[in-house]
Amino acid sequence: MSPSAAETRAVAALRAHIERGAHEHYDDALYYDHVYKRRREDVNFYVQMAKQWGGPILELGVGTGRVAAAIAAEGIEITGVDAHPAMLQQAEARQKGLPLAKRKLMRLKLGDIRELRLRRRFRLVIAPFNVLMHLYDHDDLHRALRSAHRHLEARGRFAFDVLMPDLRSFLRAPERRYRCRDIFVPALGRRYAYYESFRYDSVRQIQIVRMDFVSEDHAFTRYLSQRQFFPQELEAACHRARFRLEERWGDFAGSPPDIDSPSQVLVLGVER
Repeated sequence: MSPSAAETRAVAALRAHIERGAHEHYDDALYYDHVYKRRREDVNFYVQMAKQWGGPILELGVGTGRVAAAIAAEGIEITGVDAHPAMLQQAEARQKGLPLAKRKLMRLKLGDIRELRLRRRFRLVIAPFNVLMHLYDHDDLHRALRSAHRHLEARGRFAFDVLMPDLRSFLRAPERRYRCRDIFVPALGRRYAYYESFRYDSVRQIQIVRMDFVSEDHAFTRYLSQRQFFPQELEAACHRARFRLEERWGDFAGSPPDIDSPSQVLVLGVER
């Protein structure tokens, strides 16, 4: 039976929100850095990985350079790639805050992690802070994993994190708005009442977060869309890309993963 006009419009709207959610959260790099300025557990984890494995290191989805700058500050060479010019511009500003000798250890490149070909190999490849959750289908994920694979040395490691699927959040009513803490938006120089609502596409396994910013005389909305990966599905995708699972934790402190874990933190070895 053919879908009704209303169903067709609903599907089109959902796809539009997914598309917006792929980039809107990253268009305002000042806001991004402000919101996540206290997030340090992942930075500390990847710095320790860098110290353990040494350089050179490749970061997929370098963003504003939170992780890359911390690694360069330890005297370790790192190349960071990102598809969002605004994020790279902020990363360059962070890079300039490093001492000159360490600034030279941090290289930044605009690029698509699915298509990356740097013609060199790295001892460690990392993809922090849910980068892979913006790969919305199997083909995109596989291409990104294979990109990581071809840039690794024979005994190198690939480390990344994604969220553990929160089944309870998938059942939230899409029309319900959750009041969160007020948020300051640096580019606009003002505070906003902040709300979130959630819609889960169970077929594509994509959760769409709608973020509403409201003041007395101004309001705007942004979207964030993230592909949800279940543990066995993720392990199978890594195996298909010729990785072997070395370690898997439920957080950055090394806790065993379970249904209440906030994240899936994986360290993979290379199969040739």
